[in-house]
Amino acid sequence: MGANDSGGDTSRPPVVSASGPTVADVGEQALINRLTAMSTRAAADLPADSDRLLIGPGDDAAVIAMASDLIVSTDSLVQDRHFRLQWSTPEAIGRRAAIQSAADIAAMGGRVSALVVSIACPPTTAVDWVLAVNRGLNEAAVAVGARVVGGDVVSADQIVLTVTVFGSTDGRAAVPVSGARVGDRLAVSGPLGSSAAGLALLMAGRAQSYPDLVAAHRVPIVDLAAGVVAAEHGAHAMTDVSDGLGAELETMARASGVSMDVVAASIPMAHGLVEAGADLGVDPSGWAIGGGEDHQLLAAFDGAPPAGWTVIGSVGARDERRPVRIDGSAPAVPGWRSF
Repeated sequence: MGANDSGGDTSRPPVVSASGPTVADVGEQALINRLTAMSTRAAADLPADSDRLLIGPGDDAAVIAMASDLIVSTDSLVQDRHFRLQWSTPEAIGRRAAIQSAADIAAMGGRVSALVVSIACPPTTAVDWVLAVNRGLNEAAVAVGARVVGGDVVSADQIVLTVTVFGSTDGRAAVPVSGARVGDRLAVSGPLGSSAAGLALLMAGRAQSYPDLVAAHRVPIVDLAAGVVAAEHGAHAMTDVSDGLGAELETMARASGVSMDVVAASIPMAHGLVEAGADLGVDPSGWAIGGGEDHQLLAAFDGAPPAGWTVIGSVGARDERRPVRIDGSAPAVPGWRSF
C-alpha cells in the first residue's frame, strides 16, 4: 500500500463538526470573501520581485505575468482516501495539498508562481475549519515563493481539495521524465519512506512513538528548491516521488527507453525508519521503495549530482522485461495505485 491514506475507515461522518457557524450559515460569497482576504494578507510576506500577479482574487480569473514557459499541474486530496480528519489538523491538510502540487512544478525544474484552489465540502462544515485549511495552503504557498490567487467553494458529500499550480522555468528548458540516458547516474534529493511509515504508525496506534515520521506523513518535508538546482546542474530527467520510488523509476525508465539499476543500501532512509520497522515487524525498505508521498525528487544526471543529492544507481540499456532492477531483481513493492 502506498503512503496515501487508503484504509477506508469511514466510521467518522464525512463532515467537520465544530462550534461556530457552518459554511451553510455564512453562505458562499461571504466565505469566499474571507478566504480571499486571508490570501491577500499572506501574500504581503512575499518579496516584491516574486509577486507576478496583475489581477488577483475576487475577479472572474487571475492574471499572472509570466517571463518564460508556463508549467501547469493539478492534484486532488479526497477525505478518507488521502487524509483523515481525526489524524490531521486542517492547517496540515492545506499545507500538504499545496506542497504535493508544488512538487510537480519542482520536478520539471521550475519555480512555483501561483495556486488556484477548489474546496468541496458538506454544508455542515465549520467555517473555521475551511479557514484553517486555507491558512495552511497560504503558508505553504508563501514558503515556496508563491501565492494563492483564487479558486472555488462548492457543496459536496465529502471534503475534496483540488489545487492547480502554475510555475515557470525562468528561461530554462523544462526537465522531462523521459530524458534519462544510458550511463546517467540516478539520484534522489532527500530521504524516503517517512510518509508511508507515518501512516503505518497511525494505523497501528503508535503515532506517539515516532512523531517525526507521523508529522512527515501529514505534511511532506521536502526542499522543492532542489528542482531548480537540478535543472541548473543539467539534469536529463526528473520526477517527484509521489507513487513510490519503484513506480517512479519504472515510469522514468519506460518513458526514456532505458533501464534502471539501483543499489538498495544506497537509498537514503528517513531518520527513525529502521527502528519503526523493527517495532512494527515491517521491512523499512518497503516504505522507502514503495511508500511514496515523500515528494523528494528523483533525477538522472550525466555525472555527479548537486550537493545534497544521493546517488542510488545508474541508467542502462533498455530492458522491456525488467526496466527496473534493485540489487538485480525487480522491486517487490509496486507502489501506489489510484484505482
